Amino acid sequence: MTSTSAVAASRRTTPSLGGSMAYLLLNFPLGIASFVFVVTLTSTGLATSIVWIGLPILALMVLTVRGWGRVERARIYAMLDVAIPAPYRPLPFGAVRERWKARLGDGTTWRDLAYFFLLFPLGVFEFVLVVAFWATSLALVGLPVYYRYLPDGAYFFPAYNVRWLTVDSTLSALPWAALGVVCVALSIALTKGLAGMHVRFAKSLLGPTSATRQYAVTG
Repeated sequence: MTSTSAVAASRRTTPSLGGSMAYLLLNFPLGIASFVFVVTLTSTGLATSIVWIGLPILALMVLTVRGWGRVERARIYAMLDVAIPAPYRPLPFGAVRERWKARLGDGTTWRDLAYFFLLFPLGVFEFVLVVAFWATSLALVGLPVYYRYLPDGAYFFPAYNVRWLTVDSTLSALPWAALGVVCVALSIALTKGLAGMHVRFAKSLLGPTSATRQYAVTG
């Protein structure tokens, strides 16, 4: 690893709000796709490996996961402005068997696999939090505008049939809008905080470890 890569990896930036939100929302569909792919190919490959058919399937899974790892590092850099160096060990020249032994013996391969396996539950958690906070915040902020278009021309809290509080005028909607502004601030902090937490998670699995740094130094 070069000194430039090390500096880029250790750089701490504050991701933009737009980049953070887009990244977190994309984690949900990408997490589903990666989870289905990894689980399907792994289970199919292991189940059919006894008749050798599973070995090409498992090989495809390994190559795909390593490729996805590179794409994910690029996605994090493009959307969150955080560079994570690819810590793969160089493949040896020579026979195909030796190159495969190097891939399978590289801990980065298995950390990539773990990352895409865990991206699904983590992506669901992030998606639910972001959507719930922003939907609530924007609904409260816009209440003075749209309350008159609701049934009976009013907003009833907590539900239409359970009317503890009624908003039927712009004046009565203003306190809710003020609460919405506070919720927007919380949503911004939550979105950036979740993105920062995901970056730390990604660095722990997709980034170099002390062993790979030592290998890069000693060769």
